[in-house]
Order: sequence, then C-alpha cells, then structure tokens
Amino acid sequence: MVQAMINLTKHEDMILNIVKGKFGLKNKSQAISLVIGKFEESFLEPELRPEFKKELERIDKGEFTRFNTIEDLRKEIENV
Repeated sequence: MVQAMINLTKHEDMILNIVKGKFGLKNKSQAISLVIGKFEESFLEPELRPEFKKELERIDKGEFTRFNTIEDLRKEIENV
C-alpha cells in the first residue's frame, strides 16, 4: 500500500465527506479509493472480454480461415 499526503481545498474535502457519508465508508481513504475506481470505470479502457482476447491472439499468430467462395464465407458468418 502506498501512503500519500495530499492537499485538498475546502470544497474537495466537503465532496469527500459527502462521498464517505453517502456510501457508508469509514474514512476518507476509502472515499478516495471509490472516486478513483469510478474514474477508472468511466475514463480508462475497460478490460477486453476473454473471447475477444483469444481472437486477437489467434490473429496475431496468423491463424486464418481460407474461403474459396463468397458462399463459403457467408455460410461461416451465418453459423456464428
């Protein structure tokens, strides 16, 4: 765990107290963690679904399906 001293304005301190009270948190550290978690969810890229990761790995390896005709491709797409 990392500890940090931070300087907050009165308004920022008030917001943390509101978050702390609204979510029933024990201290401001938990409130800061909650705010950081919400920021992460809304602004950072979400985790990729496992099946999409596998598909990307397959593509990176160069494993491709070859189709002789458009009809074969259409059959493959419609089966998914």
